[in-house]
Amino acid sequence: MHQATPAPADTGWASRLQLRYLHEAGRTRALHRHEGALRVLAALYPEGEAVCHHVLVHPPAGLAGGDSVHMELELEPGAHALLTTPGATRFYRSLGAGASQSLRARVAAGARLEWLPLESLAYEDCIAENRAVFELEPGAEMLAWDMLALGRPASGDAFARGRFTQHLEIPGVWLERGCIDGTDRVLREAPGGLDGRAAMGTLLLAAGSPLQAARREALLETARALLEDLPEGLRAGVTSPQPGVLVLRAMAQRVEPVADLLRGVWAAWRTQAWGLAPCVPRVWST
Repeated sequence: MHQATPAPADTGWASRLQLRYLHEAGRTRALHRHEGALRVLAALYPEGEAVCHHVLVHPPAGLAGGDSVHMELELEPGAHALLTTPGATRFYRSLGAGASQSLRARVAAGARLEWLPLESLAYEDCIAENRAVFELEPGAEMLAWDMLALGRPASGDAFARGRFTQHLEIPGVWLERGCIDGTDRVLREAPGGLDGRAAMGTLLLAAGSPLQAARREALLETARALLEDLPEGLRAGVTSPQPGVLVLRAMAQRVEPVADLLRGVWAAWRTQAWGLAPCVPRVWST
């Protein structure tokens, strides 16, 4: 007698969030759809109706092996959205299956995106990928960052095992992809690698069209001025690998000084590039 093959067990928890931002009569309005745990709080307008602030909430507070989170953002012409999170995204220990978080953002001409999540925490023995792809039409601009802490230095937990893959991309313009393997002591400890540091961050200012040389150089000089007196143990540098991309990188033993630096440069670039005073999300201080 034929016996039906049992259906495979669910190996993880999948979440999906779609956000679309419209600009109408001077106001950025948001439409959203979600499946699974990930969702947004109510739209906030702490600096007026032109800029929509959203806090992305994931009640499980982390991803275990087999879990996935996928986000899609679409900003229509003239829209301006700032997105952040209320806490770190944790990638927990895996028994074999990988966990993934992915973002695809499409930013139309005249729109501005600020992608400012709090840090990712890679626990020992995690198998994880964090992927972000930003598609910028000519005339679009964005400020975005990514921060990562390996292990839990405050608890004395190193990242001696596990694998974390990071993918940041502006298609056809800029691609950064790397894998940190906890067993690779040369990468983790050598001066040409992480040099014993467990936290790192990248801040991008990017445009869909090349930035004028004078504007680009002025933005670089602003960031360089903020890098002149760094706390001990914090290393950072800023460069422009493409005419439409500015990249600041930082690393330290703990994530807090990295976050402080990226917030400071974000605030300065926001004011200089867009003429907007920094509006720090209240959730960062709660």
